[in-house]
Amino acid sequence: MKCDYACQSVDHQMARRDFLGTLAGGFVVGGLGALTSPLAAAHLKREQMRVLVVFMSGGLSQLESWDPKPKTDTGGPFRAIPTAVPGMHISELLPQTALHMDKLALIRSINTRNGDHSKGRHQMERGRNQMPGQDFPHLGAVVAKSLERSDNPLPGHIRVPGGGRGSDAAYLGPRYNSIGVNGQPPANSARAGSLSEQADQARNDFRRRLNDRFMQQRRTAETDVYLQSYEQALQLMERRDVFDVEKEPAKEHERYGDSEFGKHCLMSRRLLEHGIPFVQVSHSNYDTHNENFNFHLEQLGEFDRGFSALIGDLHERGMLESTLVVVMSEFGRTPRINARFGRDHWGNAWSVCVGGARIQPGAIIGKTNENGTAVVDREVNHGDLFHTYLSAVGLDSSDSFDIGGRSQPLADPAHVPIHELLS
Repeated sequence: MKCDYACQSVDHQMARRDFLGTLAGGFVVGGLGALTSPLAAAHLKREQMRVLVVFMSGGLSQLESWDPKPKTDTGGPFRAIPTAVPGMHISELLPQTALHMDKLALIRSINTRNGDHSKGRHQMERGRNQMPGQDFPHLGAVVAKSLERSDNPLPGHIRVPGGGRGSDAAYLGPRYNSIGVNGQPPANSARAGSLSEQADQARNDFRRRLNDRFMQQRRTAETDVYLQSYEQALQLMERRDVFDVEKEPAKEHERYGDSEFGKHCLMSRRLLEHGIPFVQVSHSNYDTHNENFNFHLEQLGEFDRGFSALIGDLHERGMLESTLVVVMSEFGRTPRINARFGRDHWGNAWSVCVGGARIQPGAIIGKTNENGTAVVDREVNHGDLFHTYLSAVGLDSSDSFDIGGRSQPLADPAHVPIHELLS
């Protein structure tokens, strides 16, 4: 939906206009290792771990979602409702999600000490503070490198829709940059109608022979990236059906809802079924400095329908135990309600929802005070969360990558996982 309530931060403006550029950039620099026929979703090994991030762009209000404070001076007009977990209550704006909370968990004690969009997104997606002259890889790049499979040629790091920058792998290299898709097969991935399959194959074979001859004498890291991106583009052309949600029955579209977000959730399920290690779907724009309550009433209706359908499907298909699900934002929103019936940026006491993989279902980590203005139990930050996400999919978050002989930690060594959240 179009949001007229939010601020006009340059971060939002860039996210709205750079989708096509990001997609093109992803094709230029993306790639995986060995390229063979992909496995069907039905044959995915149970131990193959995946990560799904739902990014609530702009700053989701914790008081209208995971940590409601009804009948307080900060609580707003909405009630708290019971969930499938005894004693756990969430906002009445999430009635369908409430039925699935026995598969999910809440972290209600996040303090990132930040209220800036760009810095907050960097913290939550990379587990580090943003610092001049230093760049750290996105969670998706870390997961794609750590969990990639040589028998799956599809990209390991996909955003739905694109948005943001595609060059988000930092020192891990362009092989693990994200590729953005928008609820349909990637642009320009269909074979030209004037080109027969046989002619296309002959042309590709000829190009490979030329590349092989060139690589025998002039192989570099840059030429490797080129070949990886070229081979990946070919595989994407052959596997366009993976991205085509129109192949899903009408009843599936109805369950997920007719919103763009519902369509993106359905595509995310298809991508996870085909073994993509990391998928991030975004919903925006939650930057509700004005009319916070009207906006959340409308927008969370879209989220609740699509997200609950996705969680239900992952559970019923036996995928949730091998798929980490994270619903995050760059920060929360102020408990204080401003004069425009809005809530402003707030990083001092807010919430994230997680589930699947090694996450303890039904858990509640941390607590805020009566009106949500401060954390009073088990404060955590973005570094702790990043460690927890990696641990939840079976990675040792204290491990390091060897990048050109230099050790690069997977996560900030100053932090550790939230151990009581893990099974």
